[in-house]
Amino acid sequence: MSDEEVRRVTDALDEIEQITDREARVRAQSRIMAEQIQRNKAWSQERSALIRELWAEGDGLSYRQIAERLGIKLSTVQDVFRGYKGSGTARPKTTEEGQ
Repeated sequence: MSDEEVRRVTDALDEIEQITDREARVRAQSRIMAEQIQRNKAWSQERSALIRELWAEGDGLSYRQIAERLGIKLSTVQDVFRGYKGSGTARPKTTEEGQ
């Protein structure tokens, strides 16, 4: 996806926020949010698959290299291998042995 495509999507979302009728704006926002829930699942699965392919069972790129290449956080790459799928605010805390 090019920067131009991302800009067009962002511009379209900005237009929704500019709808003057509050009820119409909220209806439009609600439709977009509902649609995005399903899209996020598919996008997340595709991202996870590509991360695993790039890692290639340890013979490919490092976690840091993958994060840089895809423009995502290192913790996102790590979460794929931990099997974590929630939001950062609900991430379980890790504990160290002996503490």
